[in-house]
Amino acid sequence: MSDGLPLPRRLLAVASLGCGSALVIIDGGIANVALPTIARDLGVAPSSVVSIVTVYQVMLVMLLLPFAGLGERIGLKRTYQAGQIIFAVATLLCFFAKSLPFLLIVRAVQAIGAAGVLSVSSALIRQTYPSSQLGRGLGINSVIVTSSAAAAPTIGGLVLAVAPWPWVFASSLPFAVISIALGRSLPNPSPRLAHLDLIGAMMCAGMFGLIIGGAESLVHGESPVVSLAIIATGATIGWFFVRREMGAPAPILPVDLLARPIIALSAVGSLTAFTASMTLLVSTPFRLSAMGFTATQIGACIAPWPLTNMIVAPLSGFLSDRIPAGILGGIGMAVTLVALTLLATMPADPTYFDVAWRMALCGSGFGLYLPPNARLIVGSAPRERAAAAGGLVSTVRLTGQTTGATLAAALLAAGIGAGSVPPVVAAGLALIAGLCSIARLRPSIRNPSVTEVRDDVPALRQSR
Repeated sequence: MSDGLPLPRRLLAVASLGCGSALVIIDGGIANVALPTIARDLGVAPSSVVSIVTVYQVMLVMLLLPFAGLGERIGLKRTYQAGQIIFAVATLLCFFAKSLPFLLIVRAVQAIGAAGVLSVSSALIRQTYPSSQLGRGLGINSVIVTSSAAAAPTIGGLVLAVAPWPWVFASSLPFAVISIALGRSLPNPSPRLAHLDLIGAMMCAGMFGLIIGGAESLVHGESPVVSLAIIATGATIGWFFVRREMGAPAPILPVDLLARPIIALSAVGSLTAFTASMTLLVSTPFRLSAMGFTATQIGACIAPWPLTNMIVAPLSGFLSDRIPAGILGGIGMAVTLVALTLLATMPADPTYFDVAWRMALCGSGFGLYLPPNARLIVGSAPRERAAAAGGLVSTVRLTGQTTGATLAAALLAAGIGAGSVPPVVAAGLALIAGLCSIARLRPSIRNPSVTEVRDDVPALRQSR
């Protein structure tokens, strides 16, 4: 079997995958800027219009793993392109939204398409690049994701300055057109002929949807009894779901992959790292606002984070093809811990520079940690389970981000979210991520058998 796509087809496939990632990431974050305008135009309360964002995120988390399993069975390329088409059609329907319920339905359909794209994108990256360059490929994709997330608010603001709010959603359509047009160059590995576990897929979606939805309801002041009942129902479904998946030959929830210590440690580390980063990013604007910074100044203070990440992430991905992820991740989280400590101990009246260089240092630490971590998860899985590994990467990322946002909201509701507490909490989570990374350096974990870790090049080189 060939190792990666030949040039120049590989470059076209990379462009298609890059546009596909930008498509769903930009549209996932661009709506934030338009929320006040949408609330005014549709005549709904600001608290209600926030559901435009939450319904998208919750649907994504619910569907990523089921769609990854679907991709293994009907084909990665087919799942990816079908997701793009669904997303593009739903985006066009935003122009006809005259009420909040219709817009929420359209956003849910957008999330279905986005789940089809994100669930198999890492597996397609693995098929596109030679195994010796997998870290480089994931690093490049990480830059695209980070830069798209950073650019989304700016793009949204520019669109609103010259056009009505439906055009905010349409601004990502060019990426869909380019990605679909270049889609012929994507790798098309043979699907695995197996029955899709529909009951398992519904249990997976219910588990994530009920737990996350219940947690959101609890934080935002709804009935505590009802919220806890929703969480308990989701946890109960999850308990039966996990027990059911343990006996499946190709489970939707990849318990077979999580049984491998190197993947389990990487998943836990990724979850805590994303939770830490989102906790800080959501709470920092409130802290800076209390310090007297304007909205424009706050944006400028936070900007060094994604900008630094855009530089460090591809370098880290390149290095991960040569240096074990445990070393890179340990260094990255050490840098992050220093940065978070410095953020927690900022002067009471900081200048722009006081905040900006600390944010840049924090962004570089996360940029050094995350691409090698994703490479290890995707590269350590058998090729026939690459879609499940990629779905795990995306699910962990979104779950961590959602958990971080919920944690930040809880701290704000408790009256301690606009001070030094969030960076301290984030530092504790970063410490856990760093310990998980260092634990992977143990010989029994770092150097498993060749049949267990087929494409993890740094580890295999060390074991020879």
